[in-house]
Amino acid sequence: MKHIDFYLDFISPYAYLAFEELPKVLEGLSYSVRYKPVFLGALLKHNAMLGPAEVTPKRDWTYRHVLWLAHTRQLPMAMPERHPFNPLGLLRLAVATNPQGQPNRYVCETLLRHVWVGGADAADPDRLAQVSRKLAPVSDLAGEEVKAQLKQHADEAIALGVFGVPAMVVDGKVFWGLDSLPMLRAYLQGDSWFTEETWNAVKTLPSGLPSRKA
Repeated sequence: MKHIDFYLDFISPYAYLAFEELPKVLEGLSYSVRYKPVFLGALLKHNAMLGPAEVTPKRDWTYRHVLWLAHTRQLPMAMPERHPFNPLGLLRLAVATNPQGQPNRYVCETLLRHVWVGGADAADPDRLAQVSRKLAPVSDLAGEEVKAQLKQHADEAIALGVFGVPAMVVDGKVFWGLDSLPMLRAYLQGDSWFTEETWNAVKTLPSGLPSRKA
């Protein structure tokens, strides 16, 4: 049985879509999943990247694209009242539901649907309080332990080479994004393409761009 670490931030519409699609795409395979909430902003900052919603034309396309993808998959989806928003309240709640900071699938499903189904304000304090009562966290959402666990997830993800969400990591290999799910399935099925030589060959490809100055 292969083990998958699924890194997600509830702010990401692609994380919602990948979360919903994962069981369907991997149907019939033997695997386990550990869900790890991670602050996308920390990954973007580390890699000096802008989020999709920070580039206006890309923002428009992203929203249009994810709604189309949900439509084609017959998944309920509506843009929240505001996006982007501060996801830290939701991330800390997810982490706080488990002593090790690793929420189960029900918790992640509840929080993703809190954001992506219904079109309400995902960061509204009253809604956050309501979903918190429903999930019954075992740790203090504002406590240092929860903050440290959330940071640990980000540090771990960065060390593995995760640069965005959703990201699925198996055997140290990072599969990024909704469209990587078929590739993930092929790997879990033992596709012969996945040799270490083939996987790592791209790292040796020279860049034609000038080096950045420190």
